[in-house]
Amino acid sequence: MNQEFIRALEEIESEKGIPREIIFDALEKALIKSYGKNYDDRENVSVEIDRDTGKIKVFAIKEIVESVEDPIGQINIGEAQKIRSNVELGDEISIEVTPGDFGRIAAQTARNIVIQKIKDAERDIIYNEFIDREKEMITGTIQRIDRGSLYIDLGRVEGVVPPAEQIKTENYKINDRVKLFIKEVKNTTKGAQVILSRTDAGLVKRLLELEVPEISDGVVEIFSIAREAGSRTKLAVFTKDENIDPVGACVGFKGTRVKALVDELRGEKLDIIVYDKDIKVFLANSLSPSTVESVFIDEKNKNARVIVPEDQLSLAIGKEGQNARLAAKLTGWKIDIKGNEQYQNEIENGAIEVQYEGEEGYLNSASDIDNTISDQLSKLEEMIDLGEAENEE
Repeated sequence: MNQEFIRALEEIESEKGIPREIIFDALEKALIKSYGKNYDDRENVSVEIDRDTGKIKVFAIKEIVESVEDPIGQINIGEAQKIRSNVELGDEISIEVTPGDFGRIAAQTARNIVIQKIKDAERDIIYNEFIDREKEMITGTIQRIDRGSLYIDLGRVEGVVPPAEQIKTENYKINDRVKLFIKEVKNTTKGAQVILSRTDAGLVKRLLELEVPEISDGVVEIFSIAREAGSRTKLAVFTKDENIDPVGACVGFKGTRVKALVDELRGEKLDIIVYDKDIKVFLANSLSPSTVESVFIDEKNKNARVIVPEDQLSLAIGKEGQNARLAAKLTGWKIDIKGNEQYQNEIENGAIEVQYEGEEGYLNSASDIDNTISDQLSKLEEMIDLGEAENEE
C-alpha cells in the first residue's frame, strides 16, 4: 500500500462520490480476516492504515495481567509498562505485530474488497438519495417494458412501475416521459429498488403542489384525497385565510390549473370540494355535485344517513356507486344515501328504522309540509268546484 493507492481512493471519492473513509474502514476489517487466515487466527488484532501514506500496521490486543496464562491474549504488567508506562492491571494494550510480507497479502486482499465495497457504497448512496425522496414526484423516461412492468430511467438507478401501479386506460410506449410518484424505496442485495406509481393518490397531491402556488406555499391545504385512478378523483381542501377561495385557487383562472392536472392524468375527472370541521357540512360537500337535504350522523361509529332530493339520488350515488364510494373514502365515514321519498316510504313500511338524532324532527317536518300541501290542494279543488257551480247558474 502506497501513495498510488491513496491517490486512487481520492479519484474514486471524486468521481463516484464514495467517501474514501468507507473504503479504508472496509479494508481494515478485511485485513483483520486476512491476518487471521494467513498467520494466527487466535490473536485478537486490529489493523490501522495511515490515511496519508497508506502504510499498514497490525496490532495484537492483549490484556494486562499479573501472571500470564494465555500468551496469545495476555501480557505481564511489567512487559506492558516497558511499552507504555501508564498502564494498569486489567487494561488492554496494542502491540505491533505487522509481518514483513503483510504488504503483499494486503495488496491481494485489497483489490477484491475495494471493488465489492465500492459496489456496496454506491448502492447505499443511491438508496439514501432516493429514500429521502420517497413520497415525492419524479419525471422519468420509459426505458423498457417487460412482463407488464415499466422500467424507468432515473439516472443512476432504474425505477419500476408494476402493473398494479399503472392506470389501465393509459397506453405506455418506450421513450415516453412520464410523471410518477415514488411509492417505496427498498435496499436489496442487488441495489436500491425504486417502486413508482401512476395510480397513487400521492401523485395528485404532488401535481397540485406543482400547479397551485397557494398549496405549495401552505396557504391552501389538502385535507384528504380519494382516487379511482384513470376515472375520478375527489379531494377536500381548506384555508385559514378568509380572503382566499380554496377551490377557486385550485381551479385557477378559467380552469387553467385544474386543466393542467386533468391533462397530465390523461382525462381523469377531478372533483374539488371544501373541507369543513362540521362533519355534516363535510359529508354534504363530499357528495358534490349532488345537492343534499339533510345529514344524520352517529359520530361514535362514523356512520351517516344522507337524504337527497329524489331527482338527485342517482347523481349522489354516481355511476356504479362511484360518487358514494369516493365520498366515503374522502371523509372516512360510512354513508347511507336515500332519496327523500324513498326514505319516508322505507320508514313507513318498516324497511329501515329511525337511528340518528334529528331524524324524528325531519320526518315530522316533512309530514307537516305534506299536510300543508294537501290542505292547499283541497282548498284549490273547492275553489274550482265553486267556480264551476257559479258558471252553471
